[in-house]
Amino acid sequence: MNALVVAALALLAVAAAPYVAYLSLYAWIRPSGSPAAKEAAEPTVSVVLPTYNESRIVEGKLAGICDWDYPAEKMEVVVVDSSDDETPDLIRDFFEGRESPSLHLIEEKERRGLAPALNDAYAAAQNEVVVKTDCDSEVADDALREAVANLADPDVGAVTGRNADVLGGSEVEAGYRGVQGHIQALESHLDSTLIFHGPFSAFENDEIRPIDPDSIADDTELALKIRRGGKRVLFDPSIRYMEAAHSAFGKRRKQKDRRAMGLIRLLVQHRDALGRYGKYGRLVLPFNWWFMIVSPWLLAVTLVVATAAGVSVSGVGGVVVPVAVGVFVVLGSRELLGPVQALYALFDTQVSLLRAGVKLLRGEGSAMWDVDAELREVYE
Repeated sequence: MNALVVAALALLAVAAAPYVAYLSLYAWIRPSGSPAAKEAAEPTVSVVLPTYNESRIVEGKLAGICDWDYPAEKMEVVVVDSSDDETPDLIRDFFEGRESPSLHLIEEKERRGLAPALNDAYAAAQNEVVVKTDCDSEVADDALREAVANLADPDVGAVTGRNADVLGGSEVEAGYRGVQGHIQALESHLDSTLIFHGPFSAFENDEIRPIDPDSIADDTELALKIRRGGKRVLFDPSIRYMEAAHSAFGKRRKQKDRRAMGLIRLLVQHRDALGRYGKYGRLVLPFNWWFMIVSPWLLAVTLVVATAAGVSVSGVGGVVVPVAVGVFVVLGSRELLGPVQALYALFDTQVSLLRAGVKLLRGEGSAMWDVDAELREVYE
């Protein structure tokens, strides 16, 4: 057999091995629900909401928070705003004459990035539990009750939830979130999950640590630091939120690449956690290192070697490999792959992780975030 063909098959086997191992673990453990010892509770809650030029959607977001199934008198809303539009005026008008929840509005004189803004908001939060939510998301009415039930477990310091409905109807994102949800459920039953989600994450106030001012993975960074402090950090599928997403290949790059950069940089910064903190450092972190850092490059090399192998065996016919990949991308981005659409969602994520790795090697990466006007329209 041609040496390049053997090399391509070997690379493919190596790339697939960790995923097969995780799939086997999942089949063995069969995780379901939350692994926390959940108990009904009603602690006081600070809802942290960072805003930047959200005039089109902020009132709807605040109304959604006030509609949560939770005693309003036990809630405060801490808004940290860096807008140069009428967003802060709309926020003040919304709370005028409203007794509860109370409002703590922090107005930044200049835009510094999300992490410094969140550090100020977390420092200002007065209540027992702190919930971080994004303006461009919708949260189920019972999400807060489910979150505090998890945090009633003394071993749990933070909890996040799942995107139960991708607004805008992106099947690509829905496919990825479905796979990601299974991975996070397994990680939580093993020990703790890694990735936390901006639309809804809840933390014990006493466990909150300052975030790196240059962080572009703020929610996950805080959860990772809480796990390093000794408490578990969990994914509970009963905590539901809704977030919009694109399906088109080019549009997804803008949305996904920045997130990927933040996660890769965070893993590298906390590489000393590998092998420590129980199964979190022995299983969860190594798998995420593989998925986010090793696998994208290995996949790229595999495609190059497979193309070279095809050319060496059948000449011009070897271009069938890149052509097939191109067709796969076109069909996948148009949501035409049917039962294998979720596979495309994973491939799409690997593309973002590869692009993010290249950008980080070039020294790129900004803590500032841009408003996606097209996705904002979904919330109006």
